[in-house]
Amino acid sequence: MQNESKAKTTIGFVESDRADKTRKVVVAYMAKHPKYGKYVKRRTVLQVHDENNESELGDRVEVRECRPKSKTKSWELVRIVEKRPGA
Repeated sequence: MQNESKAKTTIGFVESDRADKTRKVVVAYMAKHPKYGKYVKRRTVLQVHDENNESELGDRVEVRECRPKSKTKSWELVRIVEKRPGA
């Protein structure tokens, strides 16, 4: 149980890899509508720090919360779960 972090981790897809050391990761989920009860698609867009620029557009990645690295960036890349199809 050493070195275990209590930081939140989540899995999403890289939507943009244009910036240096930054990736835009989309986490999609289903949420129940408060009035009608129907499940609707929702998404959260995270700015993720990728120190070595190893992820690419379309990759499925695992990210975790970290201290703020910039005004909008407070997540960091843990690992690439799966490379994009056809890469």
